Amino acid sequence: MRSSPIRHTSEVMMRYELYYWPGIQGRGEFVRLALEEAGADYVDVARRPNGVAAMMKFMENLRAARPPFAPPFLKAGKLVIAQTANILLWLGPRLRLAPREEAGRMWAHQLQLTITDFVAEIHDTHHPVASALYYEEQRSEAKRYTGEFWTHRVPKFLGYFERVLARSGGNYVLGRRLTCVDLSLFQVVEGLRYAFPRHMKRFERKIPRLIALHDRVAKRPRVAAYLGSERRIPFNESGIFRHYKELDA
Repeated sequence: MRSSPIRHTSEVMMRYELYYWPGIQGRGEFVRLALEEAGADYVDVARRPNGVAAMMKFMENLRAARPPFAPPFLKAGKLVIAQTANILLWLGPRLRLAPREEAGRMWAHQLQLTITDFVAEIHDTHHPVASALYYEEQRSEAKRYTGEFWTHRVPKFLGYFERVLARSGGNYVLGRRLTCVDLSLFQVVEGLRYAFPRHMKRFERKIPRLIALHDRVAKRPRVAAYLGSERRIPFNESGIFRHYKELDA
């Protein structure tokens, strides 16, 4: 039995509700970028008055059959989807930010999951021991972790995406059309530049295709408008990408 084709934005207009912490970009930013690039109609619920309370009430609803574990999660009609990569897997085709064919969608999802792994390691540069502890309580461990991160993990992850771009056959990761993966890689480069400006300045010469992709995404009209608007929360030391001078020596 054949499944029904996925409908695109031009066929179904929907207002999305994004639930994420209001003071940070965090993992929610990867979803925001997709919604902004597509010109989707969405509301950032927790940034509204009493929005955080509404988000917490949603998560703590004991009657919910499929409650989200944590933000970000997206409400689309009666459907609630959590986990960044999972949200983008569902959103991508509907926003024309993913291939139509199954093999292409799975390839994009595979890459998005790899980005998710990398983002977790970026977070651990400032919280290598425990998320419940303050950075100041694990400063020495963070310095050691960050050294290993830049020696081994950054070359492994960003080098991989550089090779993927080299073989894509176009200006974007999946070829000639922009996808959620390109937007997410833009955010990774942007975040690393904020958190580790000195390290990135030295490393960027090794990933010219990835840097060119970042610049190409930044110039897209809707992305550029978003980056210059109040909707884009500034980087800060409460999110995933944090700048600590002692970690960027």
